[in-house]
Amino acid sequence: MASTMMSTRFIMSSSSATPRTPTSPIPPPTVLPLKPIPGTYGLPLLGPLRDRLDYFWFQGVDTFFRQRATTHKSTVFRTNIPPTFPFFVGINPEVVALVDCASFASLFDSSLVDKTDVLIGPYTPSLSFTGGTRVCVYLDVTDPKHTKVKSFCMDLLKRSSKVWESEFLNALDTMWTTIEGDLEKDSGKGGAGFIVPLQRCIFRFLCKALAGADPEKVKEINEYGFAMLDKWLAVQLLPTTGTGVIPQPLEEIFLHSFPLPFLLVKNDYSKLYEFLRTQGKDVVDNAVSEYGLSTDEAINNILFVLGFNAFGGFSVFFPKLITTIGSDETGLQEKLREEVRRVVGTDGVLDLKKVREMELVTSTVRELLRLNPPVPLQYGRARRDFTLSSHEASFKVKRGELLCGYQPLAMRDAKVFEDPDRFVPDRFVEAKGGRELLEYLYWSNGRETGTPSVENKQCAAKDYVVGTACLFVAYLFTRYDGFRCEPSSFSISAVEKARDGKD
Repeated sequence: MASTMMSTRFIMSSSSATPRTPTSPIPPPTVLPLKPIPGTYGLPLLGPLRDRLDYFWFQGVDTFFRQRATTHKSTVFRTNIPPTFPFFVGINPEVVALVDCASFASLFDSSLVDKTDVLIGPYTPSLSFTGGTRVCVYLDVTDPKHTKVKSFCMDLLKRSSKVWESEFLNALDTMWTTIEGDLEKDSGKGGAGFIVPLQRCIFRFLCKALAGADPEKVKEINEYGFAMLDKWLAVQLLPTTGTGVIPQPLEEIFLHSFPLPFLLVKNDYSKLYEFLRTQGKDVVDNAVSEYGLSTDEAINNILFVLGFNAFGGFSVFFPKLITTIGSDETGLQEKLREEVRRVVGTDGVLDLKKVREMELVTSTVRELLRLNPPVPLQYGRARRDFTLSSHEASFKVKRGELLCGYQPLAMRDAKVFEDPDRFVPDRFVEAKGGRELLEYLYWSNGRETGTPSVENKQCAAKDYVVGTACLFVAYLFTRYDGFRCEPSSFSISAVEKARDGKD
């Protein structure tokens, strides 16, 4: 996902038109004034360092982008993005930031942008983190290997569909049984933490569904595999993200000033690699025989899809899904429960086919993906000189410039979304014009109306992510009449068993 966790075939002309709102159609395209891109990169070394400190310390990521958009009176502007000085050699932090729906869409046009090695910006972790393989997400669509590897990834998802829902539901049973047991043991002590049971659930489900590999056959992987992935992800991403755990300026000095070495997770990666090699042999053999990948390429790509895209993406998004619904006081739980029970019916069978009929559940998931995209930053390097358009103006972009889309702000574009900062669970239902708004939902590195293919960089698992999240919500309201959680501590404080559902 994240992931993956992490494009599309979008027409540039659509970004020059003013998008529709829920109550008004798109007006005809107009000629926008051509303006220079505002903003400055500052003095060498000092400018990037100043922006880095604002980004991580003095302002935080969201304020960093919001304040610059306000200062420049533009949703397109120049700035520096971490990581930077002093020990990130050969990295150019200069970007053109895009924070509205119109300009952001240029990132999906493969004729305009090159996606080589820009997954997390100007910084690319060492190839050692992926076993020496440049995995699919770091390849541009023009790279001959992209077609081969993405075709394999899409086939992997297709094959997994036979067991996807059953493995996920089994993993959810284990997760919530564990949480209920913890609640009973810790009654009155603040609730039961759900992060570890959730990550175990995600890890075991993905191993079985995607790779056909059962973690229970390898004791260490079964107990600690999820934590191994957490460490592997953290060491790669820490130079580009804040932790909020280590006080400043220690975080800046020790986590954001130099790349962290693969040596810190080498042993864990080797164990995960060996687990997939032995327990996921059928999937690996298929990649070799049907798609011409080497064994190393196959395993490293599978491990990245499983660990970075899927595990990483779900680990970011599912906690927000749980805490938002679990702390809601507007009656959302009652509405979701009513829809889930009505669609599931008397046979009690829950599957992806029925979930697709749950309009409020699906809208709720999409609204949370709008507000909390698992991959907040998306990048692309200008393939050629071109004219980029926001809602208000056009700008000349030069070949080689790095475009940086900050999605949490673009997805709060007031010209597209009414009351954009508010969580509106039914925003995407058809009766409210939600179908039209799907064109401007970008969490998957493409439009929600787009189709992943080898010709674009849209997340191959786009539909699986939405379906799986909806299945998660539907499962909750077949098992429980309601539940409460504490967002600040990621804990479940109470569950109310369904009187006519699962025990």
